[in-house]
Amino acid sequence: MRTTTVVVGAGHCGLAISRCLSQSSIDHVVLERHEVANAWRRERWDSLRLLTPNWQCRLPGHAYDGEDPDGFMSATQVADFITGYAKMIAAPVMTGTTVTSVRGTGDGYVVSTDHGEWRCATVVLASGAFNVPRVPALAADVPPEVTRLTPMEYHNPSELDDGAVMVVGASATGVQIAAEILRSGREVILAVGEHVRGPRLYRGKDIHWWMEAAGVLDERYDEVDDIVRARRVPSMQLAGSDERASFDLNALTGAGVKLVGRLAGISDGRAQFSGSLRNKCELADLKLGRLLDTIDEWALSSEEVNGSTPPPHRFEPTVVDSDPPLSLDLRGGAIKTIVWATGFRPDYSWLDVPVLDAKGMIRHDGGVVESPGMYLIGTPFLRRRKSSFMDGGRVDAEELTRELRSYLDRRASRSL
Repeated sequence: MRTTTVVVGAGHCGLAISRCLSQSSIDHVVLERHEVANAWRRERWDSLRLLTPNWQCRLPGHAYDGEDPDGFMSATQVADFITGYAKMIAAPVMTGTTVTSVRGTGDGYVVSTDHGEWRCATVVLASGAFNVPRVPALAADVPPEVTRLTPMEYHNPSELDDGAVMVVGASATGVQIAAEILRSGREVILAVGEHVRGPRLYRGKDIHWWMEAAGVLDERYDEVDDIVRARRVPSMQLAGSDERASFDLNALTGAGVKLVGRLAGISDGRAQFSGSLRNKCELADLKLGRLLDTIDEWALSSEEVNGSTPPPHRFEPTVVDSDPPLSLDLRGGAIKTIVWATGFRPDYSWLDVPVLDAKGMIRHDGGVVESPGMYLIGTPFLRRRKSSFMDGGRVDAEELTRELRSYLDRRASRSL
């Protein structure tokens, strides 16, 4: 089978670029190993909601038009939104088709699947950046009587054993799961490393409204000093809720969560924590202050909001115990469960093209991969700070389609 472009993955980014390819009259197929929006249906915990407001759910030629623009979709609603989009644009998706290999031929690519091969000139990798949970090697030293779960295995507190829970990781996933488990009546210990603090609301508006309006989310990858570092920055401590509540560490400790430092090791059944908790929290507070400074500076220059919103203010510093524990016995039976909210990584085990770096990440320049005719979409800060959000995938898809079309034009001119 032949086509011009094969898109691997039918999440929102794969569908966004499919729409753009169709508008450019570029024939293509979208290969999906499960169903459209599978991750949102099968790989999320029950109560998860989108971190971004509904009004920010925008894809090429389509946007949220429901009755709750300031609300936050549930995982099922997100899946329905994406599935509806696939039908609306008549995306050429082949579901239940697992890609087993992508290899170069010197004149394009061969994409092998469990339903045959596709030969194509270009490939778009839209398989996602969050395929496999990152579980630290020290997890092997956890005593066997302690249950260990990743966010893909955790569904709700009712499935947990009675007893205390340690959540490792304090980014968006960690703080949401910690808060939910605490509400179930269990003691929760949260191991905190590097994190990004963020309020849900600031000066009467959602923090994402401010970051979009002030241009923060549109900052480009070629405008930052260290893009490698920027792509590793943890997700902001946000959650979608009807109350538009903040989920920073002060909110959690105020509710009863106990903070410890980064989990540094496990020896003889004892968890050992870094002594840098206070420093990590002070750094997060400092970065939050810088973000709010950027927002306030923009607001001051904007006739639209200057004087029409509450005045600038700052949040209380993160409260940290004067002497947080540096170790915890995991053998005594108090800790029944550990949840590894330590991030995710992509799975490129099927990619047989030499474009991976030493850490297994694809080498690319704003989504243009270091292999002619190959493109990447749907990873953090791919082309701009909002690339990992739905709206970011929309803009990235439009730009990458132009890059792909230009490549095809150059390829055609060489063959004349």
